[in-house]
Amino acid sequence: MSKPVNVAMIGLGFGSEFIPIYQAHPDANVYAICQRNTEKLNKVGNQFGIEKRFTDYAEVLKDKNVDFVHINSPISEHARMSMEALKAGKHVMCTVPMATTIEDCQQICELVKSTGLKYMMAETVVYSREFLFIKEMYQKGELGKIQHLAASHPQDMDGWPDYWEKMIPMHYATHVVSPCLGLVNGRAEYVSCFGSGTVRDDIAQKSGNKFAVESCHIKVKDSDVTAHIWRFLYDVARQYRESFDVYGTKRSFEWTLVEHEPHIIHTAKKPEPEIPTKVTVPDYAHLLPEPIRKFTLPSEIHDSEHLSFIQGGGHGGSHPHLVNEMVSALRDNRDPWPNATLSANWTCVGICAHQSALKGGEIVKLPAFTLE
Repeated sequence: MSKPVNVAMIGLGFGSEFIPIYQAHPDANVYAICQRNTEKLNKVGNQFGIEKRFTDYAEVLKDKNVDFVHINSPISEHARMSMEALKAGKHVMCTVPMATTIEDCQQICELVKSTGLKYMMAETVVYSREFLFIKEMYQKGELGKIQHLAASHPQDMDGWPDYWEKMIPMHYATHVVSPCLGLVNGRAEYVSCFGSGTVRDDIAQKSGNKFAVESCHIKVKDSDVTAHIWRFLYDVARQYRESFDVYGTKRSFEWTLVEHEPHIIHTAKKPEPEIPTKVTVPDYAHLLPEPIRKFTLPSEIHDSEHLSFIQGGGHGGSHPHLVNEMVSALRDNRDPWPNATLSANWTCVGICAHQSALKGGEIVKLPAFTLE
């Protein structure tokens, strides 16, 4: 693809953060924006100088000039909007999770396979500076053999939009699943999960889930490694954190217990007091085209009061990496990372985990289509 790819931005809350990145990317063009609220649509359109504006998603999909849609709608809309776009001949990048049912994940994968179109789940964690730092250490052999992986995502969702009250913790687990599987380039084969504690009655009634915490072990396919992940959304006292710990034979990386404090690297075979070392994680803007490198910096976030940034620390500078991955995949006619079936595997871990929790920790296998 020699000319810039035309993206239509769907949803302009969190989604508007990506607009200036696409506009600065040499191979992309923000062709259109879509938002049901006309006032917000025009505010964003005027702010970024975008002429094509839609309030109806169906009309976006009818426009032949749209190459792909970047979906940033509420979670309940992800699967439907992704499938409608693929049926209309559009490539898709969609924020996490891919869907909240195995059936919807499978339908998306089948559409990608039958159409030859590209799908990417925009998982921020695997493009964060922390993940890229750990990945670089691993690829250089500095960690040695990976022995275990662990990740946590505690987050108090009181004060967020009401639809979160209907969410099951493990149905929004890709932020902890993806780094564990992504680092070792593996896929989940089966899971075992336990629920712990109880949420208040109104949350339990709205979500259909009584567990306050869901804690899951993941067996990595064709590997002797397992990962442990845990999630909660309500009624547990804990500062927000999206942590990722990696334990190797030579070195291990442990996420700080308190946000904005240094992470820790443990080095084997040193005197006990010298084993842990505080580390400052570098930025990885150098991996990007020069015009979008500045967008890894928190200072480039134009809506820093959005809850996802107050609690998310700017998602570790991941946004321009996500943009570049999707745009370059379309330009080079290759699958983006993660592609459809990998996105489904990461998403279905959480769905299967909740099924396991409801059965008292019974092993639940990942669907075969997610292993392709």
